[in-house]
Amino acid sequence: MRKKWITASYDKDAAAEIAERHSLNPVAALLAVIRGLKDEEEIEDFFDPNPFFTLDPFSLPDMDKAVERINRAIDSFECIAVFGDFDADGVTSTALLYTYFESKGANALWYIPDRHTEGYGLTVEAVEKLYDMGVKLIVTVDNGVSAHDAADRAYELGMELVITDHHKVPDTLPRAEAVVDLHRPDCDCDFKELSGVGVAFKLACAMELEDDSLIVEDFSDLAAIGTISDVVELKGENRAIVKAGLRSINNRSRTGISELLEIAGVGQKYMDAVSVAFTVSPRINAAGRMGSANRALELLLCDDPDSANVLAQEINEANQKRQSIEADILSQVEQQLADNPKIRYSPIIVADGKGWHTGVIGIVAARIAEKYSKPCIIISRNDGGTARGSGRSIEGFSLYNAIKNSEYLLNHFGGHTLAAGFELNEEDIETFRREINEYAFKEDMPYPVQNIDLRLNPQHISLDILEAISSLEPFGAGNPQPVFGLYGMTIEDIKPLSNGKHMKLTVKKGDARIFALCFGMSENTFFYSVGDVVDLAVNLERNEYMGNVRIAVHVRNIRPSGSDDVEVLDGLRLFDRVMLGIELTPEQASIALPDRDFCAAVYKQIKMKGSWSSDYELLCLRCGFEPERVCAVACAVEVMVQTGVLNRSPLGNIVVNENSPKVNLEDAPLMKHIRSFIS
Repeated sequence: MRKKWITASYDKDAAAEIAERHSLNPVAALLAVIRGLKDEEEIEDFFDPNPFFTLDPFSLPDMDKAVERINRAIDSFECIAVFGDFDADGVTSTALLYTYFESKGANALWYIPDRHTEGYGLTVEAVEKLYDMGVKLIVTVDNGVSAHDAADRAYELGMELVITDHHKVPDTLPRAEAVVDLHRPDCDCDFKELSGVGVAFKLACAMELEDDSLIVEDFSDLAAIGTISDVVELKGENRAIVKAGLRSINNRSRTGISELLEIAGVGQKYMDAVSVAFTVSPRINAAGRMGSANRALELLLCDDPDSANVLAQEINEANQKRQSIEADILSQVEQQLADNPKIRYSPIIVADGKGWHTGVIGIVAARIAEKYSKPCIIISRNDGGTARGSGRSIEGFSLYNAIKNSEYLLNHFGGHTLAAGFELNEEDIETFRREINEYAFKEDMPYPVQNIDLRLNPQHISLDILEAISSLEPFGAGNPQPVFGLYGMTIEDIKPLSNGKHMKLTVKKGDARIFALCFGMSENTFFYSVGDVVDLAVNLERNEYMGNVRIAVHVRNIRPSGSDDVEVLDGLRLFDRVMLGIELTPEQASIALPDRDFCAAVYKQIKMKGSWSSDYELLCLRCGFEPERVCAVACAVEVMVQTGVLNRSPLGNIVVNENSPKVNLEDAPLMKHIRSFIS
């Protein structure tokens, strides 16, 4: 989790003026300025608890054509198929439009392809199935803009097509009565970032012409869930959709969602955008990943509480199964990294395994990318000689471009800057791994970043700040939960929670004392001690229990106070080069080389603590070395592991080998490699 901390800059005078002019809490005004809000109308809309929907549905390309063709189908009782996708955006889109069509008396059905047997999007095979079912008009949601072959087949069979999508459009659009997509080059809308369900929502609004209040009342909850799940920016129209939808969700007005929240253990708790993202979205997605997205759709359409409860339990179990499979694959990936340093220390981690569940490899890639602060691709090999990969990146590095560089190896691929997927032949995996890392070595790889909105004096933490923070909700992409920097905090107490899975810190500065929770920072990997002075990156959240409101401080990142991030990250990156066996300059080799006395100091600290992990920066400081020697500390550990002086457990912990024979550290392969570059 070692990152480069960047504190946002802002204009205090501009913030003070905004606070006065709009009667805002000063902290809220500061955070608004940091988010780039300047325009008067934009600020008013952002803080309005009941924002207006400003995007005219008929400003979307072909919306008038779509409305005309669908209304004609409804009036003549033609069979309409709503064709969706198996993720949460696609499922909510399908539920919204199908329910709306039914309310208008349409002869409608829905169809979501199976992730594992049919794959994504409208296909020729799916069109032929719908034809056999008597469908005359196909209306796609969250897909279709690239379905040229399927569209041609539909018209060959005498069917017609209306496409609603939000993905990038190809150079040529498929044949259709209407293609409603904000990314068309002929679209003049200022706002183009609707999710798939956002476009479906706008279609329903357009069909109501002047009065869309019933659409907002009946469907904003579905639109909000899909919008949050698809991680589109919560700005403009998306922000209005989510605000309206959260009100509906918290009214528990939709039976299926209410039962799902009950089964998830949140009952009547207030749901904000973050809790929807962590509670509702993964469960709906799990249905499509682990079994059939149809079950999630049936839940959203269900009005009977008993039936909805059964479906909610089934979907919750699918999510638990997903978590179990994810944990198993994650464990296998970690073992692969431990066994293969060339994979672990490459600028892009590319791990592969036989039969890994393709529905969860993207989630595993995200977890590895976060843990190791570098892009990660997870590839699953199947029995047919092909393999599917899913990758996640870090801010500032386009994984899509990196994958595209090896396009000739791929059967197909797609994605965007931070996430991408592809298929290739199993025999080409090694070539792909080599080529994508050669590409990365030629690029100026960015440091992973920890953004800080505001430096905060701990004495100023109060309920007023919570009110300021809440005024900026809903949080999500484009409007993240504010992160505050608490600098120069002295650790007074450390307590493990949940059998050592999490940590509770008591930190102090001056007269201010704060309790902070470190979720996911386990007792086995947390090497700070009482008395250490640290910097904390934290979220401040509301914690209400039995009518009492307290401020919960959640630690997102921690570092030794005053640390030189770039110096440490450069050292860790140099260590990667050493472990990969890459040629070093004499200067780099001198920085990386640990002599015997240096190794002895590192050994002493590990023995004193009992065990250590890969937190080499803190180990470097404990030994009394300057941060620039962090690479040498990491190399010292590896040298002693190679010679048997230290042992590394399967979990990655380093412990002293009490039965180690007398050894010459200079015999370690790593030591010889480093010395070979010193003149």
